[in-house]
Amino acid sequence: MGDLKMFSSQFDRFINNFKHFNWIDLAIALLIFVIFLGFRKLFTKYIYKIILSLVSKLPIETVSKVFVAFEKPFRWFWVIIGTYLSLSYLPFTNTSTNFFGQIYQSFLVILIGWGFFNYFTDESNPFEKLVSKTKIDSDSMLIPFLARIIRMIIVIFTAVSILGIWDIQIGAFVAGLGVAGLAFSLAAQDTVANFFGGVVIITEKPFSKGDWIKTPSVEGTVVDITFRSTQIRTFADTVVTVPNSKLSNEPITNLSRMGKRQINFELGLSYNTTNEQMKAALIDLEELLRNHPGVHPDLILVKFTDFRDFSLGVLLYFFTKTTMYDEYLNVKQDINLRIIEVLERHGIEIAFPTQQIYVAEHIKENKSFSSENH
Repeated sequence: MGDLKMFSSQFDRFINNFKHFNWIDLAIALLIFVIFLGFRKLFTKYIYKIILSLVSKLPIETVSKVFVAFEKPFRWFWVIIGTYLSLSYLPFTNTSTNFFGQIYQSFLVILIGWGFFNYFTDESNPFEKLVSKTKIDSDSMLIPFLARIIRMIIVIFTAVSILGIWDIQIGAFVAGLGVAGLAFSLAAQDTVANFFGGVVIITEKPFSKGDWIKTPSVEGTVVDITFRSTQIRTFADTVVTVPNSKLSNEPITNLSRMGKRQINFELGLSYNTTNEQMKAALIDLEELLRNHPGVHPDLILVKFTDFRDFSLGVLLYFFTKTTMYDEYLNVKQDINLRIIEVLERHGIEIAFPTQQIYVAEHIKENKSFSSENH
């Protein structure tokens, strides 16, 4: 509070000094400022573009990235330095001179922090090199996470540097931030839990943007991942926002990472099927699957497995080469149609639930005897 009062009093003295300046000094100070505005326009429109075109041809890409990041801060630099030199011309008191000197230093620190803040983006050169030298996916959530952390650190260092320029006690400021942070964490436990859930998702990488995932609560394509939540587009074309704290504690099936897709079902054949028909059909069904262009050859099972109440069970277990849902259904449909052809060729019927009622012979005789007596 005392620092704020001191700043307010210095600012008032600084403004009051203008009442004692003559018009000639003010006009010259204004002329200096206008000249630097002209320099700014000349520099940003012509000179800076020439510099950018030259550095873009250098083999070191980092240099051009730095110049692009500092383009807007450089534009404002001419405004600030023009303001500082025009004010330096005016006959301020020593106290006021020190005051606007501190303002000038603060703005310089802000411009430097702004430039580095622009440089450390998701697509900046350091992260491109990190992706190229490691096994990190280019669409990994780790890249934007690192970018945001570094930019947050830059903002904090910039703020601390400005506080140091104004001789503000940083220890008290940090202690105040600690108390405020404790109060905030208690009031926003869900937000903190979601943040750490996002960290778990980022570090373990169970999925990426564009992946098709399935959890006990939702199934669909991942649209966006933030620190608080993950957005998933369902097959009903709706977007579901799931908190990261919930998603990180659920079993996640990443269907986009399937190398092949399973088909597993059983045929129920009629009990009228003979032994020879069954053997021939099993051979033809296995040959059908092994020769089909859409079936993966690694594991194919065609087995007569059990005797059911109404049918003879035949297991078909195999994988399709494609994992795309539409192509998978096309392969499955084609195989089903060919299975029907095989069964028809061997004269085998597909069973359906039936019941046969047998009437005992002595019951028939009793009914016949009863009708004769009547």
